[in-house]
Amino acid sequence: MKRAAVETINSGPLAQASEARIAVTLPCYNEASTIARVIADFRAALPGADIYVFDNNSTDGTAQIARDAGAIVRTEIRQGKGHVVRRIFADVEADIYVMADGDGTYDASFSPVLIELLKKNNVDMVVGTRANVTKDAGRGGHAFGNQIFNRLFNTMFGRQFTDIFSGYRVFSRRFVKSFPAVSGGFEIETEMSVHSCQIGIPTLERATSYGVRHEDSASKLRTFRDGLRILGMFMVLAKETRPAAFFGAIGLGLTLVALGLSAPLFSTYLETGLVPRFPTAILSMGLVIIATVSAVCGLILDSLARARVEAKRSVFLSYPAPDWTA
Repeated sequence: MKRAAVETINSGPLAQASEARIAVTLPCYNEASTIARVIADFRAALPGADIYVFDNNSTDGTAQIARDAGAIVRTEIRQGKGHVVRRIFADVEADIYVMADGDGTYDASFSPVLIELLKKNNVDMVVGTRANVTKDAGRGGHAFGNQIFNRLFNTMFGRQFTDIFSGYRVFSRRFVKSFPAVSGGFEIETEMSVHSCQIGIPTLERATSYGVRHEDSASKLRTFRDGLRILGMFMVLAKETRPAAFFGAIGLGLTLVALGLSAPLFSTYLETGLVPRFPTAILSMGLVIIATVSAVCGLILDSLARARVEAKRSVFLSYPAPDWTA
């Protein structure tokens, strides 16, 4: 696909194809060794775009290097990528948003292709999936975790994405301004993907090259710590978006435990007409009661979740859809 030339001129609410304001946004934490090159690469790929670097308490001079390279530098003092993304979405005004990392692992030359896909297909998010993610500096734990979480996501929320952790994304304005962004850390990409599936936001994926991290740039992702946080976010999002299934599964599990405990009692009762272990019988009945309450709560919360989806969808639709055809 040919690289699309994009012209940036101030535009109104409905941005036309030749007037799209493009913002490249780079969340950064201690990326002094790579940030200047990343800024230069995006400036070459998107010469009319505004390039923002959002520094997250770097101690190695990242912010000053980014300023010297000509980027617009902002600071987010709350530590965590989710906090940075929330600040980006709140503060930056544009028609098209390109988000990547400051470590140089994402290929800036693919950004015009992702933008062209966004405009040509009238979608609100294009994800640059990582073609060589398993070669990320030999970090096999990250690659294995990526595979597990993607399969879990597909099972829980739908098969809309193949790389839910990619940080290389292009957004429309209405996605950015209507996204809740409640996560604080690396689980923010998971929240974006769930949000898209939940309210039916049109999205696309495009495979992009994924480079090896620069030797002076350390990964901020901790395999077990952040893996547990992401798993926790999966559970929270499942509770919030699919409460009937979430609490129904808890109720089913408790019911199965109760049946397992009560099966010997029932067998003894059929043989002798007696119930010899009252504590076990009482525990089994208690578990059944809790399971019933859990299932009922899930049904009630499911109605509330549907109302929340309708509200999120209304907010999303309150922003005008861009017209890229003119």
